Amino acid sequence: MRSFLFIPGDSPKKLDKGIGSGADALLIDLEDSISPQNKTQARATTLAFLKEAVPVKQRPRIYVRINGFATGLTDDDLDAVVGGHPDGVMFPKAEGGAAVIHCDAKITAREAIAGLPEGALDIIAIATETAQAMFLAGTYVGSSKRLKGLTWGAEDLSVELGAEANRDRDGHFLAPYQLARSLCLAGAAAAQVQAIDTVYIDFRNEAGLRRECDEARRDGFTGKMAIHPGQVAIINEVFTPTAEAVKRAEAVIAAFAENPGAGTVGIGGVMYDRPHLERARQLLARAKAWT
Repeated sequence: MRSFLFIPGDSPKKLDKGIGSGADALLIDLEDSISPQNKTQARATTLAFLKEAVPVKQRPRIYVRINGFATGLTDDDLDAVVGGHPDGVMFPKAEGGAAVIHCDAKITAREAIAGLPEGALDIIAIATETAQAMFLAGTYVGSSKRLKGLTWGAEDLSVELGAEANRDRDGHFLAPYQLARSLCLAGAAAAQVQAIDTVYIDFRNEAGLRRECDEARRDGFTGKMAIHPGQVAIINEVFTPTAEAVKRAEAVIAAFAENPGAGTVGIGGVMYDRPHLERARQLLARAKAWT
């Protein structure tokens, strides 16, 4: 998945629009975009939407961002929405693999109650929203078969750190948040799950969004979250391998196929080794998924 679009769980109009947004996945939010007094309504609205949208064959994947453990609202969220059979949940303020194990157990119980097969719902964890989480980013390995992705967040982390800002005047992340980004990327690679970049909140700044997408793809992220439907097209474009990149990857794979015992091959005066071969295979797999 390339694009993950946040939609407030209490807005039927926005939820309906999300289906046609072009996003690969919808993130129905029961957390930050919902005020405390609207949580109950948001759960009911989200469940109604899931019952209508999930059976549709041609649709985005649908995840529900639940509230984190510290809020005391996690169980109520899961009780309300698991029966609607979303594709998974987004688990905020996750603090390492142990927290994912705990979340997995909660989901398993609700799947049984709802008559769903165990493992029907996936988990995408937000891995850097608390200071403690930063120290646990490498512990997701083997935590749960449900875990399919790690992403990161700068807004909650900046509050926890007591920071005045998380970006500089040019819109680039400051040092603590660059670290969070890197830890998420490394944690996802270690756990062998998708690395998903955080949101770009200046949603009318298309140039800034494209720059941040380019940088994320360059570094190893394979998707990005969005806060506005207008961001989806750019995210999809940037995270879809270009024809030139596909051609280059095919050339690397072909060169190694012609020299199966070689550790390195030369193409146009450039030397490629086995890590380049694996990277080429990964790129072609992504390209195949979006053609």
